[in-house]
Amino acid sequence: MKQIQFEHRYRPVWESLEDQLKQLEAIRVNRRKALPLNQFVTDYRQLCHQLALARERGYSLELQQYLNNLVLRAHRQLYRYNPPLADRIGDFLARGFPQAVRRQWRWHMVSALSFVLSIALVWILVQQQPDMVYTVLDENSLTDIEMMYQPGEDGSGDIHEGRGGDDDVMMFGYYIKNNIGIAFRTFAGGLLLGVGAIIVMLFNGSFFGAIAAHLINVGGDQPFFTFVIAHGAPELTAIVLAGGAGLRLGWAIIAPGPYTRLNALRLAAKDSLPTMYGVFALLLLAAFIEAFWSPRDFEPVVKYSVGAACWGLLYLYLLFGGRHGTGKG
Repeated sequence: MKQIQFEHRYRPVWESLEDQLKQLEAIRVNRRKALPLNQFVTDYRQLCHQLALARERGYSLELQQYLNNLVLRAHRQLYRYNPPLADRIGDFLARGFPQAVRRQWRWHMVSALSFVLSIALVWILVQQQPDMVYTVLDENSLTDIEMMYQPGEDGSGDIHEGRGGDDDVMMFGYYIKNNIGIAFRTFAGGLLLGVGAIIVMLFNGSFFGAIAAHLINVGGDQPFFTFVIAHGAPELTAIVLAGGAGLRLGWAIIAPGPYTRLNALRLAAKDSLPTMYGVFALLLLAAFIEAFWSPRDFEPVVKYSVGAACWGLLYLYLLFGGRHGTGKG
C-alpha cells in the first residue's frame, strides 16, 4: 500500500484519537469515566499497529514522527488513568473474559472434545456392560454415590437431607477448594507438552460418564441430574477452559515459532491468564450454586428449567460478551 493510500485510509482514526486526547488532557483523571475509554483503548492499539506498519514500509519520517507523537500522548493518558478495582473487575467480566475465551477457541475446542468424547465412550460402555464401572470407580466409592443419589419415595435423592445453613457454608468452601484445585492441575498439566491437560480432561470425562451411566442403570438418574444440571454449567465449562489454557501452554513448548521456548511459554502464559481468572470466577459461581441451590428440594421441572437457563445464559455470554463497541472478539 502506498503512503497516500495508507494516510487516506487511517486519517479519520487518527483525527478521532486526537479529539479524544484533547478531552483527556483537558480534564481531571477522576472525570474520565464519562468518556468512551473503551473506544480509546481500541484506537490506541490500532495506532500502535499502524506506526509499526509505517516503519516497516519505510513511509516518510514526517508521518512516522506524527504517529509516534500520537502514540506517546495516548500512552501517557492511558496509563495515567487508573480506574477503581470494581470497575476493572466489571470490565473484565463484561468483556475481557469472553474475548479471551474466543481468542483461544481452538484449544478450548480440543479440550471440550476430549472431555465430551470420554464421557460418551465410558457412558456407552457402562450402559452396555454395567460391570465396566469398576474400571473407573472402586466399590466403596460406588456405594457412597448410590446412597447419595438413591431416590426416595418422591423420586428425589437424600443429598439435601440433614443440611442446614452452616453445612451449606461449609460445603461452599469445600467446593471452592476442590474445584479450583482441579482447574489448577488441569492448567499446569499443559506444561507436560499438553499431555497432562488432555489426561485430566479424559479422566474427568470418564469419571462423569461412568457415574451418570451407572446411576441410570440403578434408577438414580433423576436425583443425580437434578442435582448437577445447574452448577454443572459453570463448573464443567470452567474445567474445559482450564484444559484449553493448559493446551495453549503445551503448544508453546512444542512449537515456539520465532521465540525461544522460554519466551514462547511466557507469552502463552500471559495470553492464558485472563482465561484462568475467568475460570476461577466461574468456579466460585459453581460452588455457590452447588452449595445453596443444587441440594434444595424442588420439583424436577424447576431444577431442569433453572439448569437449562444456566447453560444457555453462560454460552450466550461466552459467545457474545464483549463484542459490542469493539468490533473484535
